[in-house]
Amino acid sequence: MLVLERRHVLGGAAVTEEVFPGFKFSVCSYVCSLLRPQVIRDLDLPSHGFEVIPQESTFMPLPDGRYLFRHGSEEDTYQAIAKFSSRDAEAYPRFGRLMGRLAKFLAPTLTMTPPDVGSLNPAELRKLLALNKQAKTLSEDELYTFARLMTMSAADYLDEWFETDALKAGLCSSGIIGTLLGPRSPGTAYVLMHHYMGEIDGAYRAWGYVRGGMGMVSESIARAARAFGAEIRVNAEVRRILVKDGRAVGVELADGEVIHTRVIASGADPKRTFLTFLDRSELPADFVRGIENFKIEGSSGKVNFALKEAPSFSALPGNGPHLQGAISIGPSVDYIERAYDDAKYGDFSRRPFVDMCVPTTLDPTLAPPGAHILSCFVQYAPYTLRNGTWPERREAFGETVTDTIEEYVPNLRDIIRHRQVLSPWDLEQMIGLTGGNIFHGELTPNQLFFLRPTPGWAQYRTPIKGLYLCGSGAHPGGGVMGAPGLNAAREILKDMALRRV
Repeated sequence: MLVLERRHVLGGAAVTEEVFPGFKFSVCSYVCSLLRPQVIRDLDLPSHGFEVIPQESTFMPLPDGRYLFRHGSEEDTYQAIAKFSSRDAEAYPRFGRLMGRLAKFLAPTLTMTPPDVGSLNPAELRKLLALNKQAKTLSEDELYTFARLMTMSAADYLDEWFETDALKAGLCSSGIIGTLLGPRSPGTAYVLMHHYMGEIDGAYRAWGYVRGGMGMVSESIARAARAFGAEIRVNAEVRRILVKDGRAVGVELADGEVIHTRVIASGADPKRTFLTFLDRSELPADFVRGIENFKIEGSSGKVNFALKEAPSFSALPGNGPHLQGAISIGPSVDYIERAYDDAKYGDFSRRPFVDMCVPTTLDPTLAPPGAHILSCFVQYAPYTLRNGTWPERREAFGETVTDTIEEYVPNLRDIIRHRQVLSPWDLEQMIGLTGGNIFHGELTPNQLFFLRPTPGWAQYRTPIKGLYLCGSGAHPGGGVMGAPGLNAAREILKDMALRRV
């Protein structure tokens, strides 16, 4: 097996890079949760250096000087929420248990090949029957809730549970991560549930830092692959996929080298795979239309800071446990919705939602002694700007993010050593993500399961024989989870055993 990586560093968007001397950034993806336990187990990733340090808290500073800090035990979380609402404190454990139940219901579907609902093949009908059996594990009320989550907005769903705006904002932020949708947009309730499917050691909704940065996810998988005999090449950008008589026969690299093979698995997004690497004339017209209509415009930016010392929030000064977990600036649902309004009309948010973490609080190897990294995932930053271009406006975006954080961290500018700003355009140019979309396509109900990337082609195979799609543009979608690759590999091995390729 030969793996081709277009960049000098392996891993696509899951990389660790020393962008500034002594500071090792998880440049793009920055926390781990969705990586499937089966992938970790089958490849024995811990023996290849993979280790997750759990994030055990969430901290949200508020403009009035208060804060919501959930950490530790269920009792600690109860007391933190009860400062705002005893009713919400009572409801929160019930909400968590229900979302956990739905996550466990969905988890098996992540590592299955979606059925072809238009086929009468007995194998496809068996998949549908298996889904029916899985559905019977839920109660009637839970099934109704699941059906509603597929179409509701995150804000509307959370309104049914809670009254505290800060709590709802903190929870609904999981519904807008990586999407060009606001918290009141239909479909965001599913994105919220998608992020509940992450688990660490069997604990759902658990997130963590990878020791050594997110590049260690890619590196541990690479070490496992090499142990099985794989060859991995970096600086090997694919220019086009070679096709003869409807069959993939190889690839041509950017330097002109041709590599012949009978099986190709593309980890690139659907638009890059089918509309850039292939000529449209080599594909069925209806398939091309489906890929052209696939929604993939990115909405997120990333700003990474190298700091002289730990940030000190005015709401809770000093370096403490609140810096060890997830930190968010998005104090109300209205705040996040207004941030979306700017993006909806073609501009980055004047006051963005910022999801931050300080990984060096738990992994000091990433920065010089005493120094820290502040990693910021930012909504919203639309790929297509109404005025100007991203190269022209990148630094203005970085200043907006810095200004926003400084409202809560007054000493921020005094402790910044370096700043890296990445727009969706930069993610496209650097990583190869079409539109800068971190999920290889929106995670909306019309682009999920047997509809991803387009109806009739959700089983990882493509109209080109021997060509498979194995990236996040295939089921079950985005996040550092490994499930699309796991599922695609299973289908490739099945076809090879049956001599279909």
